[in-house]
Amino acid sequence: MPRMLDVSDEVRAEIGDEEADRLLAGDNAPGSYDCTSCRTPGDSENERTSTVLFIGDETAVLAFAHSTCLPSQIVQVTEEQLQGAVRSINGDTVDLDPDKVTPEQAVLGVTSGLVLIAGELHPALVVEPTAPIVRPGTTGAGDDFLPLLIEQGFMPLSELTEVPPVQHGWSVLLAMGQLHAVLQPSVNGGQPVAWWQAHQPLQVTEGWRAAANKHQQVLMFAAPVGSIGRQPREDLLRDALDKAAAGGQLVGAALPLAGT
Repeated sequence: MPRMLDVSDEVRAEIGDEEADRLLAGDNAPGSYDCTSCRTPGDSENERTSTVLFIGDETAVLAFAHSTCLPSQIVQVTEEQLQGAVRSINGDTVDLDPDKVTPEQAVLGVTSGLVLIAGELHPALVVEPTAPIVRPGTTGAGDDFLPLLIEQGFMPLSELTEVPPVQHGWSVLLAMGQLHAVLQPSVNGGQPVAWWQAHQPLQVTEGWRAAANKHQQVLMFAAPVGSIGRQPREDLLRDALDKAAAGGQLVGAALPLAGT
């Protein structure tokens, strides 16, 4: 049965006319799916559905979204992020090597809050994975999350007394007042790619958005799993950040603001 699918020209060019036609005919498209944007159920037989192609360095994943949530498009992501998303995206994999799928992928938890530094409030994102992060291509029980970020230019922080240096090439994407992604430079010098991307745009407070617009940058702090936790209040979040910094478990940078 034909599906109510939208396949953009760029997606068609990437997957080929034959595959696109099979999708539109209903051969390869699921009837029901979980929207890759809002994560709620969708039905491509009864409602307009977008095909969204996530492309990493070696892997591509075709996902589906309500057309009211996302247009049909190509989204460039890092290979590590894409492999982690394979488990959560209800879609078909293209040229996916099963040997490269790690069964227990960590997820990056992101918390927004205002942080007081030198008497001024700054918008901040605190990133903490749900499991230890190992260096790509290695195995073991270590945690390379902070060393990997330090190699990217993030600074180890022993205390939060001054704003960390700007991390050029990285940015925080706000659109329509919501947090969409943290972007990093592309390895081939093209458009920035998503280092972290929200499955569904995250709401931020008016105060956070106002501070972001004022400073035109967002502070990003990162800590290993178990260092920060989900703190219900900004004062508790600040206490956790101070303890992580004192224990040598915090890195940070100021990221330019992209969007409004």
